[in-house]
Amino acid sequence: MFRGIPPLVQLIFWFNLAYLLPRISIGIPFGPALVSWDANEVITPFTAAVIGLSLVESAYMAEIIRAGVLGVDLGQHEAARAMGFTPVQTFFRIVLPQAMRTIIPPSGSQFISVLKGTALVSVIAMSDLLHAVQVIYNRTYQIVPLLLVACIWYLVLVTLLTAGQRRLEQRFARGHERHVVPGRVALGEEAAR
Repeated sequence: MFRGIPPLVQLIFWFNLAYLLPRISIGIPFGPALVSWDANEVITPFTAAVIGLSLVESAYMAEIIRAGVLGVDLGQHEAARAMGFTPVQTFFRIVLPQAMRTIIPPSGSQFISVLKGTALVSVIAMSDLLHAVQVIYNRTYQIVPLLLVACIWYLVLVTLLTAGQRRLEQRFARGHERHVVPGRVALGEEAAR
């Protein structure tokens, strides 16, 4: 559901939750409320942004992790069982380290997507980089130069995160890289001679 609804619509929904639910209560179902708050006090622009972006991105991350774990060959599970590993040991020592190679690249891309998606929170009056730029250009009327400044800041942040993602990918790819030793004849080539 959260992957099917655009993030902007979700941010606006969570920000305006007080129209649907004027009071947020915790209590016994169909019984008395133990604690109750005014929804306008609880759902601030910040909490609406955190809830909206977290729900959208957690849905995507769940799919990425599921695909990574299911991508590990079934033979690995069987080999771990044959060695006497418990299911928990199998997951943490065998499956997860292998799945991380396929989980890291799309996870890094999703994290970068969240960074870029934070510009959407300016719609709900949340102060972020784009909102700060809008406030300044509404005073100075220098729209394009200030939008260029925002673009440069986003590019710098995305470049730094991309570099960090590459290092993390290299870390988890150790042992899975193929190195060709120069001067060595491959076994198949030697048989062909």
